[in-house]
Amino acid sequence: MAYCVKKDELGWTPFIWLFYLVFFFFHPFYDHVGWKEWVATIATAAVFVALYFAVFFTNQRYWKFLSVAAIVLLGVGFAPFNAGASVFFIYAASFLAFLTPPRTAITLLAALMALAGLEAWLLHLPSSFLITVIIISVPVGAANIYFAQRNRANEKLRLAHEEIEHLAKVAERERIARDLHDVLGHTLSVIILKSELAGKLIDLDPARAKAEIRDVEQTSREALAEVRTTIRGYRAYSLEEELKQARSALETAGVTVKAESAAVALTPAQESVVALVVREAITNVVRHANARHCTLRLAPSNGNCHLEIQDDGRGGSDIEGNGLRGMRERVEALGGTLVRETHSGTRLLIRFPLTPKANGSH
Repeated sequence: MAYCVKKDELGWTPFIWLFYLVFFFFHPFYDHVGWKEWVATIATAAVFVALYFAVFFTNQRYWKFLSVAAIVLLGVGFAPFNAGASVFFIYAASFLAFLTPPRTAITLLAALMALAGLEAWLLHLPSSFLITVIIISVPVGAANIYFAQRNRANEKLRLAHEEIEHLAKVAERERIARDLHDVLGHTLSVIILKSELAGKLIDLDPARAKAEIRDVEQTSREALAEVRTTIRGYRAYSLEEELKQARSALETAGVTVKAESAAVALTPAQESVVALVVREAITNVVRHANARHCTLRLAPSNGNCHLEIQDDGRGGSDIEGNGLRGMRERVEALGGTLVRETHSGTRLLIRFPLTPKANGSH
């Protein structure tokens, strides 16, 4: 016998296992007992069936234990009159493994066998009673202890897999949210700037206004492609391309740019993070800083990648928005730090360790 924990997995199993109850009727049948004994036997069997299904279908462990204890009492009470009462001890032994940890189940199983042996010795019960209890209950109980432990391990493994899947989904949603914020925030800012510039130039310099409009169209198409690749998770960000776009966006906004970039050997993952940080930082400068000058510095330093972005704008509050939070999460995922200063303009300082491979190749 094995007791399945989940109700939806039981099926017809509890009803099939009731077949063993037929042994309780052997004694009254072969000994041709009177009607009173038959009434007692049938009533006891009915009580057992109620307790039996209570063990399977009651959710509270307290009631499960009480039901098993009651089944044991039925066995103890009827053992002097019906050797088939040994079946109650067998049922109880089969249930114990699924209600308690393995060591406790072994202890209770031993106690159950001792109880049957003590009753058989005190009341001089037929040897068939005790032999049946021990020969069947011990293997059944031991087997169920093994199956119960295996079921518990499988359940833990299932829960762990579900948790991993949940965390993976959460991480993927966060990644998409960060990437979309980085992609759309920067691109829409560029589109707004170029649209405003085109609106100002349409009367003064129609040719340049048309060129800006063409840039708006091209940028919009690129943004659409970036959104699609971001959602699919295949987006690889080029730092060189991002620095060029940063310079273009700043110049369009009327911000003087000073870029100092040294060769840094980055892995693709590190390059993508640095590119996205540059994108988000420049987007903030263009949209919020009201700056006139902006400096970008990128260089290796003592085995670390050092990135600094500073503007002379109006600074900002200490409240961390979604963009800054996304940057911090990306940098910290590389084992680095992000420091933001807003006393005189805004200064972002990002450091993270280069991998041994990347650092060695530099």
